[in-house]
Amino acid sequence: MFAQYLPERYQVASAHVVDSTGNFSDQIDAVVFDRQYSPFIFTYENQLIVPAESVYAVFEAKQTADANLVKYAQDKVASVRRLHRTSLPIPHAGGVYPPKQLIPIIGGLLTFESEWKPPLGASFEKVLDGGENDRRLDIGCVASHGHFLFDEEGGYDLVEGSKPATAFLFALISRLQFSGTVPMIDIDAYGDWLTK
Repeated sequence: MFAQYLPERYQVASAHVVDSTGNFSDQIDAVVFDRQYSPFIFTYENQLIVPAESVYAVFEAKQTADANLVKYAQDKVASVRRLHRTSLPIPHAGGVYPPKQLIPIIGGLLTFESEWKPPLGASFEKVLDGGENDRRLDIGCVASHGHFLFDEEGGYDLVEGSKPATAFLFALISRLQFSGTVPMIDIDAYGDWLTK
């Protein structure tokens, strides 16, 4: 679904994420990453590997949301956010810009259905609230019912609607635009790790 609707600067794939110290994330169902400014994406044992600096967002995708799945998704998101990311100074014709500040990695959940009644009610929100810091889910879609967004000031907004997937995609694109561009990767750090 993502690849079809996101702007072309973003690529989406199931992948593992790696950092320059050799640490890997769990397998992620949908990684939204920057292909244009990512000098390397590689495959190892039939698994796509994406450098941590290239990642904009990660999503766990399953048929139905329940408490265990939300916690599982929170753990998957944390496995990516905990990775080390580099950012180098950016050379330009007039000198060098300082390293770009690392962008927050968006974490989310995609399902068709929800086990809760109501599907996007207080029980769902309570489980979402259990994911703090690296485990927080920022955005998600329950395609049959609606989507959710984390608001730094007010917690979660649970939004029901007649076109939940479309509303979710617009919200995601807005957040991706706000992220800007990924930082310049320290290729030498990856080279050092790969030669050890």
